[in-house]
Amino acid sequence: MLNMNFKEQIVINTLTQEWQPSPMKGVSRKPLAREEAERGHATSIVRYDAGASFSKHEHPLGEEILVLEGVFSDETGDYPAGSYLRNPEGFAHAPFSKEGCLLLVKLHQFQDGDQEQVCIDTNNSPWLPGIGNLEVMPLHSYKGESTALVHWPAGEKFQPHVHSGGEEIYVLSGEFIDEHGRYSAGTWIRSPHMSRHNPYVEQDTAILVKVGHL
Repeated sequence: MLNMNFKEQIVINTLTQEWQPSPMKGVSRKPLAREEAERGHATSIVRYDAGASFSKHEHPLGEEILVLEGVFSDETGDYPAGSYLRNPEGFAHAPFSKEGCLLLVKLHQFQDGDQEQVCIDTNNSPWLPGIGNLEVMPLHSYKGESTALVHWPAGEKFQPHVHSGGEEIYVLSGEFIDEHGRYSAGTWIRSPHMSRHNPYVEQDTAILVKVGHL
């Protein structure tokens, strides 16, 4: 097991991690949290080399993907950088990438009853006003769990707050900061239930944030 104690905070700069091979040639990954080697709960950065593919498979308890770079494809379509995908339990596909791609992937983490399939092009979806000067793009919500993109303009500060149900952040651009540290683009942060912080930014910053699921 890797980083499966949800009561502790985990901070990983994924840009400094070494790539590890997957069972399929041309597909490598950087594991962030993993229950077992090839099954169960897993959060990873995944890289497809140009022309790489996976054989057809299902995902018990679902698959959640944010395409970070390149174009990710399967028999349902082509999904460029900025695509957010949720494939529920029972969905099967044979993914590939013609030109190569980089993904943030979460496996086996859907709540019971969450059967919504989601496909959002975040490059062409509206931002909504958030607290203060924040802009928010909601991506998914179900029974207290929610996922969104959040844009922080330079100099924005947020009030101190507690994460009921925990919080998970992936820094997409800029630098996210709180009293515990500074987190550059490519950093993954998982904070436990009832953790607390007072975040701010000094430059324009975008994050993927999930709350209420831990």
